[in-house]
Amino acid sequence: MLTPASKFTVERLSFTSLSELPNSWQNSDYKELLKKMNYDNPDEIKEAELKEMCLMSFTDMEPREAAEIVLGYLFPEELNAGQIENLGHQMLTEKLWEENPELPLHKGFYKATELLHTAYNGTFPRTQAVQFQVKCTAENPEDIALLTESPAAPLMRLLAPGLPDNALINRLFTTQLEGPKFSEAESMLWDLTTVNKDANSVTFEVVSSAYWLDDFKYADTYEATTHADELSTMEGE
Repeated sequence: MLTPASKFTVERLSFTSLSELPNSWQNSDYKELLKKMNYDNPDEIKEAELKEMCLMSFTDMEPREAAEIVLGYLFPEELNAGQIENLGHQMLTEKLWEENPELPLHKGFYKATELLHTAYNGTFPRTQAVQFQVKCTAENPEDIALLTESPAAPLMRLLAPGLPDNALINRLFTTQLEGPKFSEAESMLWDLTTVNKDANSVTFEVVSSAYWLDDFKYADTYEATTHADELSTMEGE
């Protein structure tokens, strides 16, 4: 039986469009990528110059070869050599963070394309993400627990009514929004940070793909209902 719905007031506090995810690449990442490109002594490069040196090293090779190096670095367990080769070719023309069916890999595909787009001055598709803060206030304070334990699915159910009816989430995920399980939500909300919490409200900062949530920039304050995902006996398998 589906958990009873809980009513919330949802308020968009801010909204920004991004081309690069916050803190998506660190100096340690640039060093590892330079090592994969057989760069001599990357540890001797000044910290402030690591990114530039990494980007320059990419341009000494074919874009597809660079894509395979980045994908291999980001997905050492998730992708095999054949998949990396195929995806490296697709990355040149396709927005893998939108078009690939494997949602758990979308954030990594975005990060890879973001870096390569910069290195090759637009040879790869342009990336677009969103960052916003949203305050969710529970009509009944005890319901705030929904958003503090496993918040991704119940939060996505609160965000969806703030989007147009023809938004992708509302068209493609009706069953998940209304039903007992929305496991995809965690892969769609790339970064979810609790900014503030009190007795009956939580404010989140969300980073996601513009593909899913760009239209949330038009959302006004509204009321919506949500529920937690049900735990099944198969949970954890």
